[in-house]
This record gives sequence, structure tokens and C-alpha cells, in this order.
Amino acid sequence: MTMATLLSVENVYAGYDKADVLQDVSLTVAAGSITCILGSNGSGKSTLIRAILSLTPPRRGRVVFDGADLAGMPTHRVVATGIACIPEGRKVFPKLSVVENLRLGAYQERDAGKIAGRLAQVFGIFPRLEERAAQIAGTMSGGEQAMLSIGRGMMGEPKLLLIDEPSLGLSPRLVKENFTVIRRINDLGITVLLVEQNVHQTLAIAQHGYVLSQGRVVASGTAKELAENAEVRAAYFG
Repeated sequence: MTMATLLSVENVYAGYDKADVLQDVSLTVAAGSITCILGSNGSGKSTLIRAILSLTPPRRGRVVFDGADLAGMPTHRVVATGIACIPEGRKVFPKLSVVENLRLGAYQERDAGKIAGRLAQVFGIFPRLEERAAQIAGTMSGGEQAMLSIGRGMMGEPKLLLIDEPSLGLSPRLVKENFTVIRRINDLGITVLLVEQNVHQTLAIAQHGYVLSQGRVVASGTAKELAENAEVRAAYFG
């Protein structure tokens, strides 16, 4: 059975000043899937995320999410359509407590009962966050901040979770834990677009993926096809 397309990036050109970082980039993310974007530093991965979120609006092409064209939409409205982003480097609010950080993830929700339900769900996935609910986020370890950043993203009850470099700066054990959590989140019905350099871990949980190089899509396919692709193997597996 073919899954419906939730996100479609169509022939997008985007960049800074007069230079296009992304050139004719097209990709689709199926509802309910984990789709990955692989690429080294400077390949255009971060610009792609910014283009989807309207932080760096496409100069040409378009981004369609859940049937709606996001062209000209300010970022807060893009988020309101059901997209949450877990930024690279975690970016927690260091002077706020764990529970304050989480509540900020639900800033568009006014129903206290719904917010409480989402908190309970996050604490179910991350019991350590419940134990540390009153702790100031800046005093937590890198691994705990990674949990908090993902939990905060989930508080908006997104249809699509954009996760940027979740393995960055974490120990191999914490990276493995993080990827296990991403799979669990996907099992809850949340579609995931995973932007990563860690090819082994990413292809182990993704169903489909794209490889970016110098702002262009140079390979795409199922995770198995990408793992067996000669160019991908040469670039990432040595």
C-alpha cells in the first residue's frame, strides 16, 4: 500500500544573498514514515530545513505540506500547520526549568488538559525528564538536553518532526538511545524527517532517504538501496 505524501519539496532553489545553496532540490516525505536526508557539512542540509520552515524562503520552486503550499507563509504559521523542528545542537532554554522548556513547546495550545496529556506522554517516553522536571535545563548533561529538545518538539503535537543532526556531540551510547527514541516517536504515528551525517544509525531506522551534495540531490531510494549504492558506500562507508 502506497502511503500518502505529507511533505513535498518541488524543484527548490534557496540560498543567501545572491548565491543559491540549494539547486533544483525535489523530495517527498510519506505520511507515517522516517525519511532521512544524508550529506556532509556544507551539502545544504541546514538550508533545506530553513527553506521548509520559511526561515530562508525558496527563490524558486515550492514546499507543500499536508496539501497546503507554504509559499509566503511566515515561520510561526508554518509551525502551526503541524511541523516541529528539533534544532542542531539541542538549543534548550538554559535558564528555564525542564517543565518550563516543555511547556514552551506547546505555546500554541490553550487547553490546559491537552497540555497535561502531552506532558504525560513525553514523561512516558523520557522518565528522566519527569524526575528532573524542576531542574534548570542549562545544568543538565548533553544527553539529557537532547531528550528535552525532542520532548519539547513533541509538545506541539506535530504531524511532522524535523530532526537536525540528533547525534551531534553525543557519545555512541547516547546516539543509540536517541535513535531508539526516534523510532518510538515514529511508532506513535508522527512522521519524521531526519537530517544526519551518521549514516549507519540513520539507515537502520529510516525507510527512505535522499543524499545531498553541494546543494543537489545526488541519490535517493529506500534505506536498503542507499546502503547498497556504490557512490554512497564510497562517500560514507569508506
